[in-house]
Amino acid sequence: MQGFKGGLLMAENKIKVGVPKESFPGENRVALIPASVQALLKKGFEVHVQSGAGMNAGFKDDEYSEKGAAIVNERGEVFKNSDIILQVRAYPANPERGKSDLDLIHDGQVIIGMTESLSEPRLNEHVAQKGATLFSMELMPRITRAQSMDVLSSMASIAGYKAVLIAAEHLPKMFPMMMTAAGTISAAKAFIIGAGVAGLQAIATAKRLGASVKAYDIRPAVKEQVQSLGADFVELELETGTSEDKGGYAKAMDEEFYRRQRELMTGVIKDSDVVITTAAVPGKKAPILITSEMVKDMNPGSVIVDLAAERGGNCDFTEAGEIIDYNGITVAGPLNIPATVPYHASQMYAKNISTFLTHIIKEGRIDFNLEDEITKDTMVARGGEIVHPHVLEILRGAK
Repeated sequence: MQGFKGGLLMAENKIKVGVPKESFPGENRVALIPASVQALLKKGFEVHVQSGAGMNAGFKDDEYSEKGAAIVNERGEVFKNSDIILQVRAYPANPERGKSDLDLIHDGQVIIGMTESLSEPRLNEHVAQKGATLFSMELMPRITRAQSMDVLSSMASIAGYKAVLIAAEHLPKMFPMMMTAAGTISAAKAFIIGAGVAGLQAIATAKRLGASVKAYDIRPAVKEQVQSLGADFVELELETGTSEDKGGYAKAMDEEFYRRQRELMTGVIKDSDVVITTAAVPGKKAPILITSEMVKDMNPGSVIVDLAAERGGNCDFTEAGEIIDYNGITVAGPLNIPATVPYHASQMYAKNISTFLTHIIKEGRIDFNLEDEITKDTMVARGGEIVHPHVLEILRGAK
């Protein structure tokens, strides 16, 4: 690998991309699928894939080799011979099993993946100390140019879809209204809290299954989107003027706001068969939206699916990775939902990451153009240091 001002110029102008097998427990996705390999080869890349990397997602080694990828048996060889490593969960997002990858990362290497940079900034420092340049896919700016690279949105759409299926599995009712010889079966009532990407997909899926759907979001601007999917938008008398950041994400509010919100939502939740919560703020504990008292008021058989379980949960009773029964009410706290639909999750993730990869390549070199918003906002570490302002701010605040 040769130095180049403004980027890295690769030997023989061939940029070597490595795809190791994911080692996080239960992570069945793969960073690159066979269909993505051919497109990268046409752009001048070499692609090295660890044997078995795509197996859990439904992609065999033969499919990769048929598209022109080199299949490598040893993980260490993938890291050693690659200029760029593509992962779903890079070491900071895989703190236990991924720790051994630190010994394989070399100076000047580029690591691209999900890194938990806002919640695990010190682990990101470990990668920086290896001299690698680290890009975090979760930090992709929410701008039009970056839509095809937005992993949070693509994975959230899967989570919203699957949350409804989890609810349907545990609900002792059917979702659709049915006219039968035995009488009319009323449609199940679903309430979706949060109308971001996950929430909107949950609304659409619940409607397709035939449920009567209501939804709420602290951002009034999403009312039209909710209604366009056939759901009723629940309006609460709350001051929400500062509820959305410049990127279109919901912001964390103060406890008084959440207290008042819970108070106003109590009646809607009590009347619902299914409640799906999606309120999560990157790098922060999820707000409690459903208290133990609110759960106690729900009817037996009701189901809560908490998509914020990984961030502490939106419900008092949520236990991360568990499905619990509280007096006949089911509370599910699923983790890493996209990994349970690995074929299509990998397809979407591969599109996101390969588009980003080609974005940072200019004239056969990796271009660290910090005047570009996409590059600047996703770069966490470079030159042995953390360079992302928000991550630095968290690190300084922790000292």
